[in-house]
Amino acid sequence: MATLASLKLSGAVKPTHIPAVQLRRNKLARRIWEQIELARAQQAGTTFAPVRLRSVMDTDTGIRRQVETNKRVKPWWFTTDNGKLAVSMRYGTKLLELAKGKWAVEVGAEKELVPVLEVLKTAVLDGELDAAIETASNKLRSAFGKG
Repeated sequence: MATLASLKLSGAVKPTHIPAVQLRRNKLARRIWEQIELARAQQAGTTFAPVRLRSVMDTDTGIRRQVETNKRVKPWWFTTDNGKLAVSMRYGTKLLELAKGKWAVEVGAEKELVPVLEVLKTAVLDGELDAAIETASNKLRSAFGKG
């Protein structure tokens, strides 16, 4: 009992529910991480292919099994008319409006791409884009309601 007495005990309980805003931030942060890794791989001349598990039904036996497949990651950056790189962020299939009438961040050169993506990830985790994420999420949700 002396060992337990040397610790500072607390009545804290781990939360079982994560707010929807935090879930959306985490989802977008994961996608930005994929973009960062894709950009790093492109700069190094390698490929980035994250693996995901997919459930497949075997036609002969009818048994479901997990199969590893490569996840396709499309780059969010593109070349503008003036020859510079720009990054537009997506939440699902919807573009995020970063500011009023602004849909992309001008990067300039390819070597500046990773630092810009890291700044965007920090902004997402700090909650600076919560309104844009909420708007895109509502648009996505309403599209599923049609049928």
